[in-house]
Amino acid sequence: MSSISRADLVWVGLDVHKDAIHVGLIRAGSDAVESSVVFNDETAIRKAFERSMGPRTKLRVCYEAGPTGFGLARQLQAMGISCGVAAPSLIPKASGDRVKTDKRDARQLARLHRAGVLVMIRIPTPLEEAVRDLCRARADMVEDLTRARNRLGKFLLRHSVIWRGGSTWTLEHRRWLETRRFDDVALQLTYSHYRAVLASREAALDATSADLAQFYDRAPFADTVLRLACYRGVDRLGALTIASEVCDFRRFSRAEQFCGFTGLVPGEHSSGKSRHQRPLTKSGNAHLRTQLVESAWAYQHQPAIGATLRRRHDAAPPETIARAWAAQLRLCGRFRHLASRKNVRSVVTAAVARELAGFLWAEMTS
Repeated sequence: MSSISRADLVWVGLDVHKDAIHVGLIRAGSDAVESSVVFNDETAIRKAFERSMGPRTKLRVCYEAGPTGFGLARQLQAMGISCGVAAPSLIPKASGDRVKTDKRDARQLARLHRAGVLVMIRIPTPLEEAVRDLCRARADMVEDLTRARNRLGKFLLRHSVIWRGGSTWTLEHRRWLETRRFDDVALQLTYSHYRAVLASREAALDATSADLAQFYDRAPFADTVLRLACYRGVDRLGALTIASEVCDFRRFSRAEQFCGFTGLVPGEHSSGKSRHQRPLTKSGNAHLRTQLVESAWAYQHQPAIGATLRRRHDAAPPETIARAWAAQLRLCGRFRHLASRKNVRSVVTAAVARELAGFLWAEMTS
């Protein structure tokens, strides 16, 4: 790119949908934006870029990240065309612009790309994306299992069958569920169906977890999983989830940027002498944020290295173990300090999760 003048480049914005791709194109030396529509098909895309858009080395293409994934970007890169994928939430938009069409979106993307104001996301490799999808499939199964448990519990509550033996879904609670019987045939059938759905959800979750285990020690995740799993609350499955969502920690130059990517930072609206902080932005990666919050709950207890965590330390570098222990001392103390001042534990956990994100970023960039 260094040998090509910026004035000679052709800027292309794409608004990608399932069946059609709207194209906005700004040719070298011109401010006019040309518009066209291409069928979303590999052959049609190849023909469109080979025939009418100019030399491949001079093309600078971008489109907005969305449900169509990264297949288009990979195809264009394989053709020798520079293609970036823009972060949707960071695309500038005028407050007075109330007209939105696919054609206008493509033209605007081309203009913003030429102006250099778009923030491009990292395009994962096919393996990284595949493992990430499997991790997200497991997260979906966890939600399905929770729904199945809630349906069963509410069904029992409606018919005054109440468990009073402590925590639910323990071995004792499960044995209690097995002994429940209903005199009415329809109720017994309903109960049997709910329990069958619950059993299938648990089996699917166990199978997915077992499938993910084969990637713990496989490149490019092995080193990240080994090091992150040294931190309390981050088991190997959690470490793989974080690794597949982040992929490259070094693309964040500061811990603050990584925390912003997780959406665990508070919003703010300040002007002049007034300063107003808002709730968490939650504008980053929701899957990563969920995992960090889940891991942060482990720091509500006293600092300790149990048998399970010690086994995860066996093959880890000594400096990683030392950093993980320092993080545990800090975060356990932080959790207790905040819990003494806050009534809502979820607020405390979010604050600890944000600090945990900073420790994990420091670990993977050290």
